[in-house]
Amino acid sequence: MISVILCTYNRGRYIYNVLQSIAVGTLPLSDYEIVLVNNNSTDNTEEEYRRFEADYPDVKLRYCLEPQQGLSHARNCGIRNSEGDILVYVDDDALVNKEYLQTYADFFQRHPDAVAAGGPIIPQYDGCEEPGWMSHYTRQLITGKLYLGDKEREFPGDAFPGGGNAAYRKSVFDAVGLFNPELGRKGNSLIGAEEKDLFDKMTSRGMKFYYLPTAILYHLIPPKKLTQDYFDRLTYSIGVSERYRTRQIGTGKYLRRLVKEGVKWGGTLVLWTGFALKGDFAKGNKLVTFRKNVTKGLLGK
Repeated sequence: MISVILCTYNRGRYIYNVLQSIAVGTLPLSDYEIVLVNNNSTDNTEEEYRRFEADYPDVKLRYCLEPQQGLSHARNCGIRNSEGDILVYVDDDALVNKEYLQTYADFFQRHPDAVAAGGPIIPQYDGCEEPGWMSHYTRQLITGKLYLGDKEREFPGDAFPGGGNAAYRKSVFDAVGLFNPELGRKGNSLIGAEEKDLFDKMTSRGMKFYYLPTAILYHLIPPKKLTQDYFDRLTYSIGVSERYRTRQIGTGKYLRRLVKEGVKWGGTLVLWTGFALKGDFAKGNKLVTFRKNVTKGLLGK
């Protein structure tokens, strides 16, 4: 059976619709459950969940309150309170296509060697339009966009599924441990890297994870995620997250990450030059700001 885990914090505006998008899918109701983990929301999240519960009484539902603030705590709560052998994490500000769960169910049945998978993440702007400074690189950063084509395959290189559209065999967590509660968002903090930490552990053990083009998640992007304040906080938090993550592994890992940051600066300047030659300074300058903020966070400044 599949357990769909939704971890939520103050997303009452979206929670009914994402639950509904799962419930109207093609996978039979008997083959999955939905576990909603409320991480101390102060809005109408619980009311919207109860409204869905009343409207879809045949859906297997489980409601959990996680008192420890933090996305990793909420994700671990979902693991502990799920009954399925396949765990699918879905973002609380998203929608999924009708074939979403059926895709995961069929895949894991066909591939007993695979322990994790993920699908496309397609941004949808909610009450706003894509700004002119957005480029391929900042789009992935801000919206989580992930698209690797229309063919099923292993994730290439260092790539891994996006945290809001990822499925795991439950046995993965017995092998590598739960999500690191020192990483991941907490309330309004934008610290992350808990998925990267987990997939690095999986990779070191030779575990395979795959890209499934028909398990599609549509990520809703509100206007506040396009502000300069959000951009600065998010990019700085990426650096902080990497500092926490690599230093927990060891000094050598952190120093190698600093060297990698220098390489990334070289790439950023090349990209800035390319945009400047086209007269598109907004895109190029945004990339430099991105890199500057990550470096500051990585150095602890």
